[in-house]
Amino acid sequence: MPRAGKDDPMQRPAPRIRRRARERGMTLIEILVVLVLIGIVLGIVGGNFLGRGEKAKADAARIEIGQIGQALDLYKLETGRYPSTQEGLQALIAAPPGVPNWNGPYWKKSAVPKDPWGNEYRYASPGQAGAYDIVSYGADGKEGGEDVNRDITSAK
Repeated sequence: MPRAGKDDPMQRPAPRIRRRARERGMTLIEILVVLVLIGIVLGIVGGNFLGRGEKAKADAARIEIGQIGQALDLYKLETGRYPSTQEGLQALIAAPPGVPNWNGPYWKKSAVPKDPWGNEYRYASPGQAGAYDIVSYGADGKEGGEDVNRDITSAK
């Protein structure tokens, strides 16, 4: 029996069959649909994360206002009064003139804290809601507002 060679039709590869349309790749419409779906998902997920970031800043401001309040209470315990509005929160770090029994600093850091948005806390003593008021004006840095721009105060 003769050996099969290169020219033997039984040994040649079968002619290429046309690829089906689905094997060619994705059409432009399919790509656009996928991009639109990805955009929708990112919009929903991204929107949720942005809202949570501002909520976290508001929560951090509430916590810090509470900590400042504790430092003010210690100041009052040792000096017999809260710092005046003019003395401000700086009285927690450096002794105001003419204040006996100042035994601070009452705030551990070397500077008066700023709110999570980088704005100064507003301090008033006596306050409208108690012995003192500590206020952060929120994300917009302006008095009043709603949602993330809402003022955060020491008032209960």
